[in-house]
Amino acid sequence: MKYLAGLILLLLMPEVNAQSIGIPAISVDGGNGDGQTYTVTLEILALMTMLTLLPAILLMMTSFTRIIIVLSILRQALGTAQTPSNQIILGLALFMTLFVMSPVFDQVYLLAVQPYLDGSLSALDALRAATEPFKTFMLAQTRETDIRMFADIAGVTDIESPEKTPLTLLMPAFVTSELKTAFQIGFLIFIPFVVIDLVVASVLMSMGMMMLSPMIVSLPFKLMLFVLVDGWALIMGTLASSFLLGA
Repeated sequence: MKYLAGLILLLLMPEVNAQSIGIPAISVDGGNGDGQTYTVTLEILALMTMLTLLPAILLMMTSFTRIIIVLSILRQALGTAQTPSNQIILGLALFMTLFVMSPVFDQVYLLAVQPYLDGSLSALDALRAATEPFKTFMLAQTRETDIRMFADIAGVTDIESPEKTPLTLLMPAFVTSELKTAFQIGFLIFIPFVVIDLVVASVLMSMGMMMLSPMIVSLPFKLMLFVLVDGWALIMGTLASSFLLGA
């Protein structure tokens, strides 16, 4: 939590004091001309804006996109409808994101948050320093073809190297690469379960039991296969190692 709090502090004004200029928000009239106006400081507005942007930051600059898509495809491949539930999948994706991104958060805290809290860096310099670990992480997971595609669309031709890619190009390229990788992993996950469905459907048709849904019969076999191969450990380990291999 100290990393998240530090990142939020980076977007606040560099100095907070009692004389901060406020924006009128609520006026209370007590009658007889008495009243009081309550204001909202710019720091609070910046904090509220940051909180609204957190979901977008989570999707655009971390491993959350790949993880949540793979877990959703896994649930569809198993055919278990709403099991695990959306809350469980979302929570698992968040914990996996924290695990994968912990080295990046450590670097942000050491390079930007701690110097800012010590007063050795200004808010703007700390914000620039905080983006570097995220850029390094995203570049390691982004295909050069995706960067080149968005650069061509934007008409940017003066990028000397991938490390010089601006965030406005890197972020959409990173998300595009994450979607491609997530669907590739999902395709590999789907294959064994599709084979089980085909085998069960063929057996039922050969037995003349065409009125019985193959999904009902194949579900126990898919669950048994998934448990026997320790599927959750394989999925979690593959997701984590896929980021380490790309780094």
